[in-house]
Amino acid sequence: MKIIIFSKAIFLFIFCFLILFSAHLYSKTLEKTRVSLDNPWGMSWTDDHLLITQKSGEIFLVNTNDYSQTKIDHNIPFVQHGQGGLLDIVSEKNLIWVTGSIKKNSKYTTAVYSAELKENKLINEKLIYEALPYFGNGKHFGSRIEILDDYLYVSIGERGKGMIAQDFSNSIGSIIRIHKNGEYPKDNPFILGNDWLPELFQIGVRNPQGMTLDPHTKSIYISNHGPKGGDFIGKVVGGTNYGWKKIGWGGTNYSGTKIGDGNAWEPGFLKPEFIWVPSIAVSGIKFYDGDAFPQWQNSLLVSSLKFQYLSVLHRIDNKFVKEEIIFKDQIGRVRDIEIDQMGNVYIIADETDSNLFILKP
Repeated sequence: MKIIIFSKAIFLFIFCFLILFSAHLYSKTLEKTRVSLDNPWGMSWTDDHLLITQKSGEIFLVNTNDYSQTKIDHNIPFVQHGQGGLLDIVSEKNLIWVTGSIKKNSKYTTAVYSAELKENKLINEKLIYEALPYFGNGKHFGSRIEILDDYLYVSIGERGKGMIAQDFSNSIGSIIRIHKNGEYPKDNPFILGNDWLPELFQIGVRNPQGMTLDPHTKSIYISNHGPKGGDFIGKVVGGTNYGWKKIGWGGTNYSGTKIGDGNAWEPGFLKPEFIWVPSIAVSGIKFYDGDAFPQWQNSLLVSSLKFQYLSVLHRIDNKFVKEEIIFKDQIGRVRDIEIDQMGNVYIIADETDSNLFILKP
């Protein structure tokens, strides 16, 4: 009996060929629904309804059976300013958490509110976290939020302040981990002996506008905006540092000058798992775990604002190996992604006079 041993290069070649071949075997239909939106930002499921936020402050409850939409009343004081506004949302039964930018003394920061959804209204709204300090500009608020067990993971942008992301006496340019009521977990890195703030979980990020839970490994992943080049996908690991602004993950300053010593990575920092040069302006991400598109199982759906596409980032042995563009230039700046129980993909674009879109077989 002859035993054939394939090299890793040959295996990857065969894998990529099968991806390209399978793309012709599975049909995809992009459906425009009658759900009307204006610069939407985040989505979350509550039963068979979809909660959708808009930067200007609205929250809609969308019935995904007939695509009717209902505006949710609330009194959370998010302020649209630059890249800020009402941003992400997650839900757990009737409990809701939202992130966005708030204003105090003519300055702004990223904040987290909790609330309860009762009929078509948010009640018991409570500020459970605000990132300090506040700044006057409208740059780099983040901000995504994800639930894992009893924790909320929240991405906080570095507000265009660069090296502040290396200062663990504040939470600017970080991933924080808090309990659902806003309390700080006792096993965060601060408690383990570092001099970090008690809410800090990971530092050294620039503008993380995507976050998702890997259902297989129960790990949290983020997408992060680099400067001119250097967008990345990476894992959220407690007590680690992605290095901004000592390193730029292969990117440069917008002027073309190098960041730090010009290295994409340096020892002591956590390595991203996938990097784009040039930048794609990566936003919402979501691991695919559905039946509608079996060829995407265990892979990551990725949205691009700059190049206006949705892609799937395939992986082997938990390593990302190839990006496949699903569609491009059809709905505008792709902002966020959700998946229903059948595996259909719901998509929003950060555009005025836009809609909710669904990708089906």
